[in-house]
Amino acid sequence: MLLRSQRIADPEGFPAYWTTCLADDHALHKDALLAPVVENLSGAPRPNVSEAAAEYFEALEVPVNAESAQLLLLHALATLYCPSYLVENEGGLRQGWPRIPLPKSIEVLQSSAELGAQVADFLNPDVEIDGVSTGTPRPELATIAVPSTHNGMQRDWKLTGWGGRSQKGQTMPQRGRVTFRYYASSEAPTQENVDLLGNRAADIGISPPSYWRCIPENVWECHIGGYQVLKKWLSYRDHSIIDRPLTSEEVGHFQQTARRIAAILLLGPALDASYQDCITAHG
Repeated sequence: MLLRSQRIADPEGFPAYWTTCLADDHALHKDALLAPVVENLSGAPRPNVSEAAAEYFEALEVPVNAESAQLLLLHALATLYCPSYLVENEGGLRQGWPRIPLPKSIEVLQSSAELGAQVADFLNPDVEIDGVSTGTPRPELATIAVPSTHNGMQRDWKLTGWGGRSQKGQTMPQRGRVTFRYYASSEAPTQENVDLLGNRAADIGISPPSYWRCIPENVWECHIGGYQVLKKWLSYRDHSIIDRPLTSEEVGHFQQTARRIAAILLLGPALDASYQDCITAHG
């Protein structure tokens, strides 16, 4: 799990991330720290569990091993993606490490970790998820980020207006083309979730004739660790950076990323309910 000692960006969005890859300290908006499930600094792999956490597992009569270490981190991930937790702890997150409630019940802990595992899978583009990234899309996701071209025009996937190089060679984001509108009648299944996804949809320009249609406002604005996820992806794939049009795989990857973010936002009520269970059963 990636996180940092305090929240520093505004907006911050979700303050943590989960990955199976190596990452550097800019994976979040600087100073990201990686908490592994298993550490090997001592020369022999062991569960990354503190003495206090080991005592917590002992009270639950749970053995300390890689599985329980992952259980704890996934519970933390679920909590850090919980909308009500983020609102209640906004001030605390600016001052120091996140403080995660630990339930006395192993059943509540496991239930929370199961939600955390779902979040982790949504965050991992290498994990195929039926109804989200593979198979028939869930109705509320099917209309999101559909590659489209204006009538009477020829498709053009040369992404422009989203990024450029500074004098120092750094990739810098640009404004791009974003058109906000209300949902069309064909997008009704997505519109039904306006409380979670936002009241408006955004059409995101690839080139003057081509665009991704219907990205819910809250999906487009989603930040993780201070980075606006979709806009950040676009800035690094502008034609001025990669000197070629997007491939069909890249166009599809952007669509799947938007749907994964939407799926995380739609998980919000379940995460809120689990968080309340954890508070009730707080150790």
